[in-house]
Amino acid sequence: MSSNTVAEFATELKKSPETLLDQLKAAGVGKAAPSDALTESDKQKLLAYLQASHGTASADRKKITLVKKSTSEIKQADATGKARTIQVEVRKKRTFIQRDEGAEATAESQAAAAVEEPAVSSEDLELSRREEEARRQAELIRRQEAELAEKRAEREAREKREREAEERAAAYAAQEAEKKAQASAVKQEATREQAAEAAARAAAQTEAREKAQAEAKARADEESARARDLEERRRKALAEAEAIRAMMATPKKAVMVAKKPEEPKPAAKPAAVGDAKKGTLHKPAVGTGGARTAAAAPATAGAPGAGKEVKSAKLSSSWANETAKKKEIKTRGDSSGGVGRNNWRGGPRGRRGDNRDQRDDHQNAAPAEARIIEVHVPETITVAELAHKMSIKASEVIKALMKMGQMVTINQPLDQDTAMIVVEEMGHKAVVAALDDPEAFTDDDAGQKDAELLPRAPVVTVMGHVDHGKTSLLDYIRRAKVAAGEAGGITQHIGAYHVETPRGMVSFLDTPGHEAFTAMRARGAQATDIVILVVAADDGVMPQTKEAIKHAKAANVPIVVAITKADKPDANPERVKQELVVEEVVPEEYGGDSPFVAVSSKTGMGIDDLLEQVLLQAEVLELKAPVEAMAKGLVIEAQLDKGRGPVATVLVQSGTLKVGDVVLAGQTSGRVRAMLDENGKPAKTAGPSIPVEIQGLSDVPQAGDEFMVLSDERRAREIATYRAGKFRNTKLAKQQAAKLENVFNEMTAGEVQTLPIIIKADVQGSQEALAASLLKLSTDEIRVQLVYAGVGGISESDVNLAIASKAIVIGFNVRADAGARKLAESSDVNLHYYNIIYDAVDELKAAMSGMLAPEQREEALGTAEIRTVFVASKIGTVAGSYVTSGQVTRNCKFRLLRDNVVIYTGEVESVRRLKDDVKEVKEGFECGIKLRNYNDIKEGDQLEFFEIKEIARTL
Repeated sequence: MSSNTVAEFATELKKSPETLLDQLKAAGVGKAAPSDALTESDKQKLLAYLQASHGTASADRKKITLVKKSTSEIKQADATGKARTIQVEVRKKRTFIQRDEGAEATAESQAAAAVEEPAVSSEDLELSRREEEARRQAELIRRQEAELAEKRAEREAREKREREAEERAAAYAAQEAEKKAQASAVKQEATREQAAEAAARAAAQTEAREKAQAEAKARADEESARARDLEERRRKALAEAEAIRAMMATPKKAVMVAKKPEEPKPAAKPAAVGDAKKGTLHKPAVGTGGARTAAAAPATAGAPGAGKEVKSAKLSSSWANETAKKKEIKTRGDSSGGVGRNNWRGGPRGRRGDNRDQRDDHQNAAPAEARIIEVHVPETITVAELAHKMSIKASEVIKALMKMGQMVTINQPLDQDTAMIVVEEMGHKAVVAALDDPEAFTDDDAGQKDAELLPRAPVVTVMGHVDHGKTSLLDYIRRAKVAAGEAGGITQHIGAYHVETPRGMVSFLDTPGHEAFTAMRARGAQATDIVILVVAADDGVMPQTKEAIKHAKAANVPIVVAITKADKPDANPERVKQELVVEEVVPEEYGGDSPFVAVSSKTGMGIDDLLEQVLLQAEVLELKAPVEAMAKGLVIEAQLDKGRGPVATVLVQSGTLKVGDVVLAGQTSGRVRAMLDENGKPAKTAGPSIPVEIQGLSDVPQAGDEFMVLSDERRAREIATYRAGKFRNTKLAKQQAAKLENVFNEMTAGEVQTLPIIIKADVQGSQEALAASLLKLSTDEIRVQLVYAGVGGISESDVNLAIASKAIVIGFNVRADAGARKLAESSDVNLHYYNIIYDAVDELKAAMSGMLAPEQREEALGTAEIRTVFVASKIGTVAGSYVTSGQVTRNCKFRLLRDNVVIYTGEVESVRRLKDDVKEVKEGFECGIKLRNYNDIKEGDQLEFFEIKEIARTL
């Protein structure tokens, strides 16, 4: 369709009307608006204008294309060291187009520039990079010089100020001395003292000034030496940069062997080969016949590339030094590893060059220094990991351990002490590694730091000797009867209670007094703020009293002494005070800091005074803890309940523990499902200093472990798993370290009997105490082996373990279930139940006494003198003897003495009296004695008769 207006024509051409109007105006067609009409002649004018502007209006231009192709070859060494020839074909194409004069001039200039533009080779790029690096080095040195000059100026200004200050001080001192000298007319003695003091000050100032000048001179010498070093480095960098620029300015020669005869070879090709190859990462090609190339020959003074060759050799020396340190690769058929000069492989016939390279390397190589590595050794580390840290093979570590007398495998864990000894034996430095504990990355402490600290109740631990009235004292305070329910009347667990008093709340921890519960008392002292030391007025200071004093002093807590049983007639509180003074527990009335209160758990005497003293000590301590924060505390006791699972008694020390919190306690974790107070009533929250019983942990925690509340259950589980793994690795490493020592001990000790035992207790603390008490019973002849100790009832798995290890099972306050009892009866496994620790220790001691070999004791019977010797054909030699003392019996032991020397010990076979066999012959009678298996007897020999009696031994 024909377009009649500018707008329609623009739509047809898919252009905007404004653009089309501009083109029409440039073509000489005067149109001012899109609605103007267009004729065919206007369109022809626009077409002619556009063709002329785009260069298509003229006829087809003439053009000609020239193609030039040249083939050449280069020789290159491959990976095996063999030389091979590589064909190189260079193609050049050039097209000439006939254009207008202006266009032709422009095209010719562009073509000339294109022809003359040299191809940038990899060598030029490398040299440019080096020049840029040298330029940066020079710039860095210039900046360092400027900084040094600035520091020198500052130092000189500072020294000038110091000198001026010293001069002013000296002038002032001189003026003062002069004034004092003028005033000396009135007081000569005072004047002499002042003058001497001024002279001493002046001498001290002079000495200080000289010392400062000496230090300034030393600093100046040091800075001048540093400046000379910087100047030397700058000069070297500038020289290297100048050499690089000179080398880049030198024309480069192609390293090729042309095939076509019309292309002449460059005259300086050998030198160029050396220049080109030394500037790149290629090794110079070896000529035919193994001869050295011309690049190895010294360049003449007039050669254009001589300076360049020397400089490039210097530049590549750093690469040679670096690669010389690398381990050489040895290939088959090449004893040197196929590596020539600068660690590049040469041709198969380049042996003369290789020998020369080896001589040069031996001359230029610096002596290798032993590298000392700082090895961080964790608590446990395997042999392979230790070898990796020292950058050596694992076999070297195994050899070192074998020399130390320990046989190990590559994956065997080593304890920290052994690993550090191995590191030092290998010549490196061993450092104890920081603990890589995931707890270090927790941020739950931030809430406690920001929380407000509020006053909290004191935690009071009651400690003392067994049967001194600790639990009875607490019973009176709590108005409860706990001591009556204890087995044997002694406490065997840690009891935790809190009591409301008119002056505030107090939390009590009741610890056992028996000697077996040392660990429990130590835990109680660690968790406490105040210790009530209970001493019976009629008994005085006992061993566990002294131990409790040590625990309290180690925990650095104040002691309040409660003298119990003060209402008894034989009570003597003064004797108790004197004995405690010996243990460095001094009462306040003697000038000490420990209050003494006489109390009675029956009448209630002194109980109020005791609580008053405890609360007074708490006020002095100013006990505070955050309440609105995540809870932290200590596991007081733990047990495995059959219906409730793992149960832990915890003491909250800071924060608030709630039902549903995620708790991490030692190697266990879990969510608090239920919480009970000391009376067995449910509780939803527990604040600071409140003891509670929690359920929901994954396993029974260790008594004494710290617990904390975390926000993420997954993180708590990861930390618990990490702790369990670390404990297992540490235990395994210690067992491995002790194996060899145990073997040697058993070899030297001979036959040692072993009594294996399995302990199951109701709570963790009782299990620890019972295990420690039983292990103490071990002697040189009988060793108590603890196969397993745990918390909870006796199960079938415990009985199976006892069957496999031939152990006896001890249940402390627990019983076996039906399946375990049936299996134990069918397998003859001994199950022993106890509820008092005394009974368990005594019975095990009796069992060990029965295992002891009886003691053999010799008892003398009599002596006899051999007066004649009879020889009977059927009987043998018979000694006619006279019993000089005691008696001789049939089958008794004898010693034969000749000249008072024992020559034989044996047994009497028979005794005869006048042809009759008799059982015994007493003193003063003659008899014939037949000695069993011995006939070498003479007249005058003496016979001693004795018997061996076995006596049962006890521990």
